[in-house]
Amino acid sequence: MKASDIFFQDSASPIMEGIINLHNYIFFFLIVVLVFVVFILASIIQVFYRKLTFPKTVHHLGWRFEVLRNINVTHGTVLEVVWTILPSIVLILIAVPSFALLYSMDEVIAPALTLKVIGYQWYWSYQYSDYNGLDRPSLAFDSYMLDESELQTGDLRLLEVDNEVVLPINTHIRIMLTASDVLHSWAVPALGVKTDAVPGRLNQIPLFIKRAGVFYGQCSELCGVNHAFMPIVVKAVEPADYLDWVLSHSKIAV
Repeated sequence: MKASDIFFQDSASPIMEGIINLHNYIFFFLIVVLVFVVFILASIIQVFYRKLTFPKTVHHLGWRFEVLRNINVTHGTVLEVVWTILPSIVLILIAVPSFALLYSMDEVIAPALTLKVIGYQWYWSYQYSDYNGLDRPSLAFDSYMLDESELQTGDLRLLEVDNEVVLPINTHIRIMLTASDVLHSWAVPALGVKTDAVPGRLNQIPLFIKRAGVFYGQCSELCGVNHAFMPIVVKAVEPADYLDWVLSHSKIAV
């Protein structure tokens, strides 16, 4: 088992970096709460194991219950206030960075490129709408999963496609998603992208890729019998290489 099978994939976008940082931040509070609850639970088990009432066990348990010596645990006002206020403070500490990340995931900043993604049963269709002609998209293609007989050495089974999505790095990109039949979900973990493609609805998300590479994803919405066979491959390249790719694949005369 590799580390990537347990933890997040290496981030390639600011959004994914934010998701990983928020996860680690929340996990800190989770560990603190877990340790506290386990400690209290173990102490209570010890009390009932000795078959002693609480007031009689304070001096036997030493420092662990010293702070609770003068608290009425049946109707303890101080205790009830503490266990109400502390979780509220923790929730506020979690809410502030999570809301900041949530709004940043929905904010499209002056996109230099727009990619339209359409989900079908069971493949993806891509349109680079910035290069549309007068009557039809000048740069559009369908993307199907490669059959096992078509795989080359080093290819990933069930993840390779015949037409990759090519996008430039260090560029603000707008992804627009819809579907023609049923619900789909365009998800690329390394890019921090996972958005539903809904028939009759146009969703949009921002994307900013920080490094070149090939990033894999899959449809993450149960869309039918071939749901597991809708892979996504995003190839991030330098802007100059992206322009060369556009010129070589576009139907626009240069």
